[in-house]
Amino acid sequence: MGFNCGIVGLPNVGKSTLFNALTSTAAAEAANFPFCTIEPNTGRVGVPDDRLYKLAEIAGSAKIIPTQLEFVDIAGLVRGASKGEGLGNQFLANIREVDAIIHVLRCFEDDNITHVDDSIDPIRDAETVETELMLADLDSLEKREQALIKRARGNDKDAAATLKIVERCLEVLREGQPARVVERRDADEEKLFQMLQLLTSKPVLYVCNVEEDSAAEGNSISARVFEKAASENARAVVISAQIEEEVSKLDSEEDKADFLESLGLEETGLARIIREGYKLLNLLTFFTVGPKEARAWTVRVASKAPQAAGVIHTDFERGFIKAETIAFEDYVEFNGETGAKENGKMRQEGKEYVVKDGDVFHFRFNV
Repeated sequence: MGFNCGIVGLPNVGKSTLFNALTSTAAAEAANFPFCTIEPNTGRVGVPDDRLYKLAEIAGSAKIIPTQLEFVDIAGLVRGASKGEGLGNQFLANIREVDAIIHVLRCFEDDNITHVDDSIDPIRDAETVETELMLADLDSLEKREQALIKRARGNDKDAAATLKIVERCLEVLREGQPARVVERRDADEEKLFQMLQLLTSKPVLYVCNVEEDSAAEGNSISARVFEKAASENARAVVISAQIEEEVSKLDSEEDKADFLESLGLEETGLARIIREGYKLLNLLTFFTVGPKEARAWTVRVASKAPQAAGVIHTDFERGFIKAETIAFEDYVEFNGETGAKENGKMRQEGKEYVVKDGDVFHFRFNV
C-alpha cells in the first residue's frame, strides 16, 4: 500500500513545478497563469529507502521494487472555490479523494512570477485555501444536520451518534478551525468522523517553496510558516522546487549527490517530503526478500501481520497462518535469512503480531 497526497495551493506557488520534479515528468504544465492544471495530474514515484538496497545486496535479489508514493497535482484554488468560483467544485472533489494534503506555499520573491494577491504572504495564502475548505465542510455538514436530527428523533441510534460528531465538527468549523482538531473519544467516534469525509479532516504538510539560496535553512518568510505549523500541531518542510526540477534532470545518482552537496544539501526535497508524509499518515515499511526480488511495502502503524499480508495479496490475509519474521537489523547483522535463523533471530508470529518498521516477512497461508 502506498499513499496518496494531493498537492494544493494558490496559483503560481510552484505546485506544478514541484510535481514535475517529484515525478520526473512534464505531465503538469508549469505555466505562469491560474488553472493551467485543469485536470488533476497523477504521478507515482518509488519511495527511496536505503534499507531495501542493503537487503537486496545480501540476498542477491534480481529485482528491487520500492513501495510507491502517489502525488496528485490539483489545480490552484482561489477565493470563492467553496461556492464554485473558478473551477472550485471540481478542485474540492479532487481534494476529497486524497489521503493527505501537501500545501505548497510561496516563500520567495520573484517579480517575473505573478501572484494572485500581488504580494508574498504565505500565511494569508494558507488561510485563503483553508477558509475555502472549511466553508465547503460547513456547507456539507449543515445540509446533513437537519436530516440527522429527524432520524435521531425517530430513535435511530446510528443517526444520533453521527449527529453528535457533526455538531462537534460544526462548532469547531464555526470557530475558524479545521475539523481535524475535533476530539474523537473512542474508535467508534473515529469511524463515524472518517465517514464524514471532511476536507479539513485530512492531515496537512506545509511545503515552503523558497529560492535556491535558502533551500538548506529556509528564510524569514518560511520561518513564519513553521510557527503556524507548530501552533496547529502540523508539519512543515522547506524545499526549492526549482532545485528539485534541476536534480530530476540529472542522469546519475553521483551527479545528483554532487549537485546537492554544492548547495549545502544532504538530500532531495522529495526525501524530506516522504519522511514527513510517513509521519503525517502514521505509516511504516516492511520488506519481503528473496533471490527473485527485494520489495518494500507500506502499512499503517499498529497494523497486524494478517493486514500486512493482505497488502501483498488478499488471499494471504484470508488464509493467514503465520509470519516468519526477521528484524532488518538482524537480517543485516547475520548476513541474511539463514544466518538470522541459525542465531535464533527468525520468529514465528501469529495473527495478533503488530508489524514493526523494518520487519522482513515470509508469510505462510492456506486458502
